[in-house]
Amino acid sequence: MRFPKRRAAAVLAAATALVATACNGGGGGGDQEVVLEGVDDGTTLTMWTRAATEAQSQALVDAYNASHENQIELTVIPTDDYQTRVGTAAGNQELPDLFALDVVFAPNFTTAGAYLDITDRIEALDFADALAPSHLDVGTVDGAKYLVPHTLDLSVLFYNKDLYAQAGLDPEAPPTTLAEFDAHARAVDALGGDVEGTFFGGNCGGCFVFTWWPTIWASGAEVMNEDGTESLLDSAEAQEVYATYRGLVEDGAVAAGHAEETGATWVSYFPEGNIGVMPMPSTMLGLMPADLNVGVAPIPGIDGGESTFVGGDSIGISANSEHANQAWDFLRWSLEEEQQVELLAANGDVMARTDLADNQYYAENPNAVVMNDLVQVGRTPYSLNFGQTFNDPQGPWLPLVRGAVYGDPGADLSALNDDVTASLGS
Repeated sequence: MRFPKRRAAAVLAAATALVATACNGGGGGGDQEVVLEGVDDGTTLTMWTRAATEAQSQALVDAYNASHENQIELTVIPTDDYQTRVGTAAGNQELPDLFALDVVFAPNFTTAGAYLDITDRIEALDFADALAPSHLDVGTVDGAKYLVPHTLDLSVLFYNKDLYAQAGLDPEAPPTTLAEFDAHARAVDALGGDVEGTFFGGNCGGCFVFTWWPTIWASGAEVMNEDGTESLLDSAEAQEVYATYRGLVEDGAVAAGHAEETGATWVSYFPEGNIGVMPMPSTMLGLMPADLNVGVAPIPGIDGGESTFVGGDSIGISANSEHANQAWDFLRWSLEEEQQVELLAANGDVMARTDLADNQYYAENPNAVVMNDLVQVGRTPYSLNFGQTFNDPQGPWLPLVRGAVYGDPGADLSALNDDVTASLGS
């Protein structure tokens, strides 16, 4: 998984274009009579997804096309270009019937009217209560639901069981507090040679939010206010997280290259077998070498608890689609048990539902069970200005967190936190 550099101007342009959609109306989708079970009548549907989720999207589309009269034409767009492409299409009312979206950017598009309200359709599902709650929450505006989960990517702790054993740690007892994480990383690092305690992307804003915020949440604190317009990232809990990683850096327990790592290669180190423990995307589980003895655990809070950043993509029906019932047929089908288990669980992926963990594939993969169980307690942050604030390398979040880890240890973070708040509210 990679957190690409996103330009604030691109996201702003997308949001601006969406305003035109909201003002001009949603197109044909809302004018159709709702058929809750969907319609499969041989209609050709168009669908967009970003390259980061191509594998899962293509698998679902291929299976649907092979078993239905409806046919979906999938277009995969480079991830770095996706927000701008969608924003331009929204402004021109030229969106495809279906389009997925990085869940952290969902509020920009739902609030601006790019998606069709599918509340009745979602609530009619017998498994509606089992859908990933954080994806539903971010895709809801004033009680109206616009999105369902499409692909999920969670932040979890990966740890090397063989290195744990060599360091005298219990391979079946991963960290359950931030202090234990620190101690375990140091114990493995003490093995010396080419073995390192941990690693992180120290010049990657998206990496920081994905892997460090869960510790703050698990500690009972927040990173922003409810509206996503005020930063709380100078809290005592946040500063404890920064200080812990700062200590690991100062004592040489972090693999070389962390300070320059922009996110392009940050997940490539652990699979080599020389890192003790580090938080990473759940999608890495299926990419681990077969001979690597890997454990997966929730990211703990300062004194316990557990949480995860629920990323991935949500998907909905565009407001200008003239085939809403046919598009819903695909969405409903994609969330059914057979597809979730046979296409996602079978590949070690996290499912969009929390009620299907008892399946044959997870029975052979306890790490996948750990990840799927976290969906229920995970968080997806809400902010209309998330991209320009946290993902943009020129935004204010990166100076704050880098200052806390690499800068003056006695520096007051309040001014930098105010810069984050200013960006969130702009």
